[in-house]
Amino acid sequence: MSEANSGTGRQHEDGARAREVLSGTTDPSGESTRAVRAGLPEPVKHEPTLPGPVFAAHFHLPGDPTGPYTYGRDENPTWTHLERAISELEAPGADGVETLAFASGMAAISSVLFSQLRAGDTVVLPSDGYQALPLVRAQLEAYGIEVRTAPTGGDGQLDVLDGARLLWIETPSNPGLDVCDLRRLVGAAHAHGALVAVDNTLATPLGQRPLELGADFSVASGTKQLTGHGDILLGYVTGRDAEVMAAVRRWRKIVGAIPGPMEAWLAHRSIATLGLRVERQNATALAVAEALRDWPEQLAVRYPGLPTDPSYKIAAQQMRGYGCVVSFTLPSRARADRFLDGLRLVDDATSFGGVRSTAERRGRWGGDAVPEGFIRMSVGAEDPADLVADVLRALEASAE
Repeated sequence: MSEANSGTGRQHEDGARAREVLSGTTDPSGESTRAVRAGLPEPVKHEPTLPGPVFAAHFHLPGDPTGPYTYGRDENPTWTHLERAISELEAPGADGVETLAFASGMAAISSVLFSQLRAGDTVVLPSDGYQALPLVRAQLEAYGIEVRTAPTGGDGQLDVLDGARLLWIETPSNPGLDVCDLRRLVGAAHAHGALVAVDNTLATPLGQRPLELGADFSVASGTKQLTGHGDILLGYVTGRDAEVMAAVRRWRKIVGAIPGPMEAWLAHRSIATLGLRVERQNATALAVAEALRDWPEQLAVRYPGLPTDPSYKIAAQQMRGYGCVVSFTLPSRARADRFLDGLRLVDDATSFGGVRSTAERRGRWGGDAVPEGFIRMSVGAEDPADLVADVLRALEASAE
């Protein structure tokens, strides 16, 4: 991460921006400012700043079916506000960027894969990606689509790009937290005539902007840190090519994988605090990673923001924040279970990105190639000193 994103450099950058805004030479462009204002409609006297959710299966529609809102499976005003907000975060100031909201992250992932691929096509997936990708692979192959896989680390997917229609990247990878060089992979994929989709869930738009790095799609589970409270399921796809996004939209219409208006409204409301949450969670994640790194046992700690992490050099070149997830490995399943039982401020639960810290022995699901003692920890918004103390106390107690 550059000097401008930390310490004195960050203060200098903020001061310069403040002077520009006050002088009228630029619009406010801070990440938190953008998140607070993103997607809001023009103010109307006596109306709420963020309109409430619109619950409607159909809309009044006399005459020809024209206009933005006709039927509840196609469009909804609450989705519109949320989708505009996400577009503003994923590609600030860019024209022609479109976001489509979905009922879950997997609905968003499926929409890209199944709208862009046909029988006979080839897709490249990460071999170390999200746990559900093997299920996706089986379905793709059942439809006559060739699936190739390679690891995220070391830009392994470069070796299997020839003839591919679509490259699917997950960086940082889940749960291993490896990082690949997005610019390099995107350039190579486009040279081979392939589209590129990037799962941006772990980074969030405040940590990484795949479209600015050349990707065709930025896809994410909004269930995680984007909304941050562990109370909704949501996904989204953002892209800048009207034709390919029209295919994604058509797929959403066909399968009906739409978010409810209440979920969309809650997501939009939650995005307003994204900057605050990301700043606290990412900083605390680094503190936890440093404490685990310095523990007397070798824990194979992974966090892209650690200068000693294998992914740090590349991550620092393309990420503005390193996320809230830390991984490490304890010697055995029994030790991992004792550690999780000993935590007091961390819930033993799956998923990540919420304001309440969670951790789990990831191998219990059976879909990830990780050791039995592998722990994926999602750092929340607790006080850093309290959380670090809780983790170290549970580590010490579990060793006995």
